[in-house]
Amino acid sequence: MEKLSEGAESILYSTEFAGLHAVVKDRVAKGYRVRALDDEIRSKRTKSEARILSRASSSGVKVPRVLMLGEHQIFMERLDGDTLNAIMQEKKAKKGQLERIFLEVGKRLAELHALGIAHGDYTPANIMVSNSGVFVIDFGLSEVTKSSEEKALDLLLMKRSVSKKLYNIFLSSYSAAFSDAGAIAERLEEIEKRGRYQTRTLITG
Repeated sequence: MEKLSEGAESILYSTEFAGLHAVVKDRVAKGYRVRALDDEIRSKRTKSEARILSRASSSGVKVPRVLMLGEHQIFMERLDGDTLNAIMQEKKAKKGQLERIFLEVGKRLAELHALGIAHGDYTPANIMVSNSGVFVIDFGLSEVTKSSEEKALDLLLMKRSVSKKLYNIFLSSYSAAFSDAGAIAERLEEIEKRGRYQTRTLITG
């Protein structure tokens, strides 16, 4: 297996599964935790992420399809393409392409929220753009919830990550596709007013 990336919680490898190009997400052990507790936490988080991915995929949302679940590993289909973050940083997008992509990014979040899924890290780094469309990846912090606050935080993270122009395109698409978008937007305003989270633009243009 070839290592693709490494984060604080997991390592992503390229592999083959039943003749398909695949990736495996392996949740790494934490040496500072008691072994039995660490195993339990990693197992629960792995199963939760796989369930949420399967819930989204079976409902038609563009996310990686789960192929197999291990104790601390998730085998998923491999998506060929670039993250939206890379496309923006390397200025790979053609004229008008970013606007079209952000319309899809808004729709994806609306689809997830309609299923009661809060992503938890909804930023351009976790959007994959391929020939098959715009996909949402990395559900390690996701949860099934009725909380409007958790869903509002998905909006906040995107707002902090992109320009005002792109965020407004994203928000208009999200609002058009999700019936409860108004309530979520109101909760975002409440969060910003009470200053729980710093909101600022990280990318201009």
